[in-house]
Amino acid sequence: MKINENGRKKMGRPTSDKRDKRFELRLSAETYSVLEECAKKLNITKADVVHKGIELVKNEIENK
Repeated sequence: MKINENGRKKMGRPTSDKRDKRFELRLSAETYSVLEECAKKLNITKADVVHKGIELVKNEIENK
């Protein structure tokens, strides 16, 4: 979090889905290229593509 000129913390965008957990993974060049392509075509971030993928897998599991 950034500090403003008054020494106070700046407020970020308010959200109902706090993203405070970090996860790192290694991808092949091919998989990373697919991730970038998906993000570009959907006009969303790579992180949002991953979030959508997790939801798709979750829904698939629930529908079995």
